[in-house]
Amino acid sequence: MNNIIIKSVLTCPYCGHKKEEEMPTDACQFFYECENCKKIISPKGGDCCVYCSYGTVKCHSIQEKNDCCKK
Repeated sequence: MNNIIIKSVLTCPYCGHKKEEEMPTDACQFFYECENCKKIISPKGGDCCVYCSYGTVKCHSIQEKNDCCKK
């Protein structure tokens, strides 16, 4: 894993709350609970994880140019 960024700031699409999180490097994260409004967010259509949809940095698989877990 060369030059892979593992931290990303997620922005809740419901309330706008931002929080820096460390991304998992062994799987995509499909769901995330906003600590502010408690809503569960999931990826937008076509994205593999919440980091690709709502983060400042795409997930490790996309950074490595892998197909990831997209169907």
